[in-house]
Amino acid sequence: MIECRDIRKSYRAGHGRREILKGISFSLARGERLALLGRNGAGKSTLIKLVGGVEMPDSGTVVRHMTNSWPIGFSGAFQGSLTGYDNARFIARIYGTSYAQIRDFVEDFTELGSALKMPVKTYSSGMRARLAFALSLAIEFDCYLIDEIILVGDQNFHRKCQYELFEKRADRAMIIASHSMETVREICSRAVVIHNGEGVEFADMNNAIEFYESL
Repeated sequence: MIECRDIRKSYRAGHGRREILKGISFSLARGERLALLGRNGAGKSTLIKLVGGVEMPDSGTVVRHMTNSWPIGFSGAFQGSLTGYDNARFIARIYGTSYAQIRDFVEDFTELGSALKMPVKTYSSGMRARLAFALSLAIEFDCYLIDEIILVGDQNFHRKCQYELFEKRADRAMIIASHSMETVREICSRAVVIHNGEGVEFADMNNAIEFYESL
């Protein structure tokens, strides 16, 4: 299980601070799929970074009783001066996994070809997204954190993502931040809608979407 307990987060803004999250709490059990909904700037990506451990909350705690991926779609997961292959080698070393196995998967999944020999900082946003998704799926996690990444790329890439994540790993937990109501309605079983820094939890996706669209 992953638990967020009264999570608060603010950032410096001018001479003061802007509070993005004002006490968000929820839990996620193994196999559950939770949607994070909210308008642009509501704090969805911030919350995913906090759950993933990329950033720390001002107060509150994130308790993890299962492994989770880094936020898919978060460019900070890469070392920009390293090539795609070097980033794969780094991930393999960190997680104690075969580099050859990760390399083969990344080559097949991303279809980036010779670009994998180039520094990641030279990649387009779509290329970085493909690499991020491939590296995340090359390591097995109990929970995957997804920040709008499934909408990146062409139809062939969409189908690959759908199969690898939502079919092949149908038993894994997921937290998905998305503006696509069609996607979350199909994939998720419940939702947290972030509005004015607070989270409203819904056990029914239709009710969550109706509330979100009313904001």
